[in-house]
Amino acid sequence: MPIKASADKLAREIQLYGNPPVFPAAEDDSSAEVAEDSQADQAAAVAPDKFKSKKSKAAAKTGLQKFQWEIMRGFGLSDEEIAKFQDPSHWLTYFPPLAKEDLKAFGLGCDWRRSFITTDMNPYYDAFVRWQMRKLKKMGKIVKDMRYTIYSPLDGQPCADHDRATGEGVQPQEYVLIKMKVIPPFPPKLKALEGKNVYLAAATLRPETMYGQTNCWVLPDGKYGAFEINETDVFIVTARSALNLAYQHLSRVPEKPTCLVELAGNDLIGLPLRSPLSFNEIIYALPMLTILTDKGTGIVTSVPSDSPDDYMALQDLITKPALRTKFGVKDEWVLPFNVISIINIPEFGDKSAEKVCLDLKIKSQNDKEKLAEAKRMTYLKGFTDGVMIVGEYDGRKVQEAKPLIKNKLLAEGSAVLYSEPEKKVMSRSGDECVVALTDQWYITYGETEWKQKAVKCLENMNTFSAETRNGFEHTLGWLNQWACSRSFGLGTRIPWDEQFLVESLSDSTLYMAYYTIAHLLQNGNMYGQEVSSVKPEEMTDEVWEHVFCDGPAPKSDISPALLSRMKQEFEYWYPFDIRVSGKDLIQNHLTFSIYNHTALVPEHHWPRGFRCNGHLMLNSEKMSKSTGNFRTLRQAIEEFSSDATRFALADAGDGMDDANFVFETANAAILRLTKEIAWMEEVVAAESSLRSGPPSTYADNVFANEINIAVKETEKSYNNFMFRDALKSGFYDLQLARDEYRLSCGSAGMNRELLGRFMEVQTRLITPICPHYAEHVWQKILKKEGFAIKAGWPVAGTPDPTLRSANKYLQDSIVLMRKLLQKQESGSKKPKKGAAPPPAESKLTVGLIYVNEHYDGWKEQCLRVLQSNFDSQARSFAPDEEINEALKNCFIDRETNFKQVQKLCMPFIRFKKDEARNVGPQALNLKLPFGEIDVLEENLELIRRQLGLEHVEVLSAFDGAARAKAGRHAPVLDKNPPSPGEPVAIFMSKEEFGAQN
Repeated sequence: MPIKASADKLAREIQLYGNPPVFPAAEDDSSAEVAEDSQADQAAAVAPDKFKSKKSKAAAKTGLQKFQWEIMRGFGLSDEEIAKFQDPSHWLTYFPPLAKEDLKAFGLGCDWRRSFITTDMNPYYDAFVRWQMRKLKKMGKIVKDMRYTIYSPLDGQPCADHDRATGEGVQPQEYVLIKMKVIPPFPPKLKALEGKNVYLAAATLRPETMYGQTNCWVLPDGKYGAFEINETDVFIVTARSALNLAYQHLSRVPEKPTCLVELAGNDLIGLPLRSPLSFNEIIYALPMLTILTDKGTGIVTSVPSDSPDDYMALQDLITKPALRTKFGVKDEWVLPFNVISIINIPEFGDKSAEKVCLDLKIKSQNDKEKLAEAKRMTYLKGFTDGVMIVGEYDGRKVQEAKPLIKNKLLAEGSAVLYSEPEKKVMSRSGDECVVALTDQWYITYGETEWKQKAVKCLENMNTFSAETRNGFEHTLGWLNQWACSRSFGLGTRIPWDEQFLVESLSDSTLYMAYYTIAHLLQNGNMYGQEVSSVKPEEMTDEVWEHVFCDGPAPKSDISPALLSRMKQEFEYWYPFDIRVSGKDLIQNHLTFSIYNHTALVPEHHWPRGFRCNGHLMLNSEKMSKSTGNFRTLRQAIEEFSSDATRFALADAGDGMDDANFVFETANAAILRLTKEIAWMEEVVAAESSLRSGPPSTYADNVFANEINIAVKETEKSYNNFMFRDALKSGFYDLQLARDEYRLSCGSAGMNRELLGRFMEVQTRLITPICPHYAEHVWQKILKKEGFAIKAGWPVAGTPDPTLRSANKYLQDSIVLMRKLLQKQESGSKKPKKGAAPPPAESKLTVGLIYVNEHYDGWKEQCLRVLQSNFDSQARSFAPDEEINEALKNCFIDRETNFKQVQKLCMPFIRFKKDEARNVGPQALNLKLPFGEIDVLEENLELIRRQLGLEHVEVLSAFDGAARAKAGRHAPVLDKNPPSPGEPVAIFMSKEEFGAQN
C-alpha cells in the first residue's frame, strides 16, 4: 500500500502540474513564525555534539508537505525516470536491485538465491499466500462481517497499520451518541430545519450517568453544522464527526455528509433540549470553554454529580454573573438546576465530582491539571465500585448497569453507536482517516482456543528481553478480529473473493517458511520469473501441505526427489530460532505470525524466538528528511566506510530502546581500526625481538586469562544479539587488557606467542562487526589461509575469575598507592615560593606495603553474622532486625557502647550485603580467594616501576619486626589498619629507611 500511495501521489501531481510538474511557489504565509524562530535559534545555546536543524519550525513543517516528485528527485532520479513510477510495479523492479547492491557494499552475508518479493508479480509467493488464506478460511478463522475499522476516504478502503503515515496501532473508539432533541420553536439560525427532528448529538463513554444531566455543553467559538442523518433526522455536530458518521451508515447520502446549515457554538447557546433519561424535562445548551473539537462531536452532556469538568464549568456559570452576561446566558437556563445524585462511590459519596473538586481546591474549569487528577481519582473507582442509586437499575453496580443502560438507549432509538479513531490517523495517501462500518473479510484473532495456542507458543519462545515479552502479552490481550482485505494496492487476491486483495500485514505472517524453499522454486530470481523446474501452478495446496505441514505425498508433476528436497530444506531450518524485527511490529505483524504459525503448521514447527529492536536515531536526534538529519545506508558507507558504519551501528545500542548512530563514533572507528592495523604491522615486523617460549610470567597469565574471558563473554553477547556488549568485551576490553599487558611486562618484554594469539583472537571476535577489516588483518598481516569469516570461533580455556580478581586488586592497589605517594610528595615538603627545592636525599624512594589477609575484630564478627543470615540460593538476607539482634549479641559482652560499634558496622555491612547479592556467598569469606602477599611480591618489579621507587617490601601487618620497619610512621597502621583488599603503604626516603633499619 505505501508503494501504491506514492505512485498515486505522482499521478495526481502530474495531473495537476504537468509532466514534469511545475509546482506553485510556496507562499510565505508563515514569515512571522520563521522570523520568530530565527531569533530563538540565535538566542539558544546548542551543545556542539547535538544535531541542530538549519530549518525553522515553520520551514520544517512545510518540509513535511513535500511533493512526491521532489522526494524522488532527492534520490538523484531524472524527471524522465520519475514519471515511470506512476506504475506501482516499476517500484518493484527499480529499488530491490539497488537495495541488494547497497547491502553487498555493507558486507551483508546473505544467501541471495532466497530473495523474493511478496506481491502477485511473484507467482510462486502468490500461490503460497493463496494456500494460507484458503486454509485459514477452511478452519473458520477468516469470516466476513460488518465491523468498525480505520478507513481512508481518499483510498476508499481500510487503512491498516502499514498504510498509515501516522497513527500506527490506533484502534476505533466506540461511543454512545446521545440524541438530545431541540424543542421547537427554532431560533432564526435553525429556521431552515423546521419540520425535521433536530438533535444535538453528544458522544459519551458513560451512558449510565445520563440520569444526572443538568444541561448540555457547546464550545462558543466552535464550528458546527446541521447534518442530515436520514430523511427526517438532523444531527448538530462538528464536520469531522459528521464525516465519521457518514461512513457508519448515518448520513442520508452514504459517505458524503450533507450540511444543511453551518453554525457556531454561540448559535446553539440557550437551545432548549429534551434529553433521554434526564430527570430534568428540559435542559439548555450552555457554553464550556475547554471542549476539544478533535474528540467526539463537539457536543458534550453535562453530569455535574460525577464529572469534575462539568461540575466546575457549571459552578463558574452559577457564581459568575459576568460570565453569563458575556455569553448571553439567562439565569433561568442555569440557576434552577441542582446537582442530581445518581451513583454512590465509596470514599466519594453520591456527589463524587463535588467532593473531589472541594478536596483538591479546584477553582475553575481552567484548572486542567487538577481536573485531570480529579477524574483519575473518581472515574475508574466509579466504574469498579460505584453503585447506581436511581433509575430501573437502582442498587446494581455501575459495571453491571452500564451495558444494560447502553442497550436500553439504543433499543429505544434515543442513542446510536458512533466510532472514531482513538487518535488522529493519517494515511500514506495524505488524508485524515475516519472509522467506517465496513463489510469485509476478517481474521478471527482473539478467538479463545486460538489465543490459547498463541499464548502457549509465546511461553516457549525466547524474546531476548522482558520488555519484548510484555509487548507480546499485551497485544495478545487486546488483539481481536483483524481486517485482512482491501480494495486496491499491491499483493495477492483473496482466492474466493477476487475483488479484494490480502492486506499487507496479513500476507507476510509465514514468509519465514518460504525462505527455506524459495531458491528451489525461483531459481535465484527474486521475482519468480526465471525458468524453473517447478511451475507456479504446480504449487497446489496439497504440495504446500506436504512440504510445510507433514501432509501426505501429493499427486503432482513435481518430481518426488525435488519434493523430498523441499521438505528436507524446510525441516532443516524450521522451527526458526530467531526472527529479528522492529518493536513497532509487535502489535501486529509479529503477533499475527505467532497466531498463523499455530494455525497452519504443526506444533514442533512453531517459532522459537523473536528479537525486537528500537528505531535508529542519528546523533541523539530522530532521523528526519525534513530537518536534514538523515542518512541512507549508501551515504553512510560512502562517508565512513562500511566497517566504520557497522562499528558505529554495533555501538549504537541494542534492545527495545532506540539505538543512536553517532557520527563521532564512526569517525573514531576509522582511526582506531587504522591504528590497530599499524600496531599489528609493527609487532609482526619486530617479532624476533619479542620474548620467546611459552607464556610464563604473572603478566602473561593475566593477559592469557583476559583473552579467554573475552572469548567467552563475546560469544555470550553475540548469542543474545547484544552487539554493543560484544564490541565492548571483544574489542574495547581486549584492547585495554593488551595495553595493560604492555605496561606490565617492562624490560622482560611481551611474549611472542601470546601476542600472536591476541591478534588472531581479536580478529576473529570482531569479524561479525568489521568483516573487511578482519579479512585484511587475517590475510595480509597474520598471513592466514582462507577467510576470517570461515575460521570459526576461537577456542578458549576456562576463565579464571580468581586470577582476574587478583589482577584487579593489584592494579587498584597500585593506583591508590600512587595517589598516596603523590600526596605525600606534594604535601609538607613543598617548598615555599622562592625557597630552594628539597635535597635529593629527602625524596621518597622506599615503599613498605602492609597487608592483613584476614578480617578480624568487629569486621570478622559482622561477616560471621552475615554468613549465618544469608540464603545463598536466593541471594537474600534475613530481615535487618534479626541481623541487628545477632550483632548485638556478638558485642554485648565485649563493648560497653554497642551503638558506637554499630555506627562502624553499618556501612561495612551494607557494602558486603550488596556485594553478596551480586557475586554470591564468597563475598562474605573472611579472606580473599587469593594470597595478597603472593600477588604483590610476584609483582614487585611492576610496583617499583609504576611508582618510581627504588626499594619495595611487602610485609604482614601482624609481624612485630615488620611493623618496626615503619619507624615513626608505625602509628599509621593503628589509625588506618589494613584489611583484606585494602593494603596500607608507607613511603620514606632511602636515608630514613637506612637509618632505622
